[in-house]
Amino acid sequence: MSRRTGVFAAVWPPLLVVVILLVLWELVVVVFSIPEYLLPTPMAVGGTMIDQWPRLIAATGRTATATLAGFGASAVLGVVAGSLLSLVPLARRGVYPLTLLLQMVPLVAIAPMLVIWFGIGLPSVIVAACIVSIFPVIAGTLDGLQSVDAGLAEMFRIQRVGRIRTWWKLGLPWSIPSVITGLRIAAGLAVIGAIVGEFVGAYGGERAPLGAIITSALKQNQTATVFAAIGMASALGFLLFGLVNLGGWLLLRRWHASAQ
Repeated sequence: MSRRTGVFAAVWPPLLVVVILLVLWELVVVVFSIPEYLLPTPMAVGGTMIDQWPRLIAATGRTATATLAGFGASAVLGVVAGSLLSLVPLARRGVYPLTLLLQMVPLVAIAPMLVIWFGIGLPSVIVAACIVSIFPVIAGTLDGLQSVDAGLAEMFRIQRVGRIRTWWKLGLPWSIPSVITGLRIAAGLAVIGAIVGEFVGAYGGERAPLGAIITSALKQNQTATVFAAIGMASALGFLLFGLVNLGGWLLLRRWHASAQ
């Protein structure tokens, strides 16, 4: 099977499902005469997206800025934190369970505090995106470092290689597939974190990102605009996920079976 055929075989089933769902959505709204303020048709959402395209694309750019900054911060801090937890067993036993709080505490509950601490605008949204997306990176890094081949680790110990050098030469390269898995999960979470952060901490008006557009449209019962903004946010999440997949494939294709 050629690479082009393989890509087509992987892409067409989900696209077919999306088309079927859109058709069913349109039929349900039309047949049951559901008011547009409750559930607009896909055609109405598409029309709104076309009419408001300049506004939506500008808002997507603002949300993308916060998302990428938060995702980048979670990637760096997550790898550093996971590495430190692997190198220091006492910290792993004492601190790692506390990192679960990052997943358990609802972001909506702490978003107002982020606005108080970091102010309205980009900083609080970046922090929100980072908080939501950092745990999968920590977990992926730690899991990868703890799964290093025992024989190779023993060889490094016999050669009296220090812990930091062992981490750099053996542990970190070995953990790359697990880190990439964590980054894939973090990519989608970063978009969610940015949108939720924008619900509370973003500017409105001409500077509004997607989250602020959603909250403003909800207050005015402009449901089609809400769905259009959600569609743009979803596209942003898919794009970031795809970029992480592409980066992982480029990094692993020459030496790891998962990228073959």
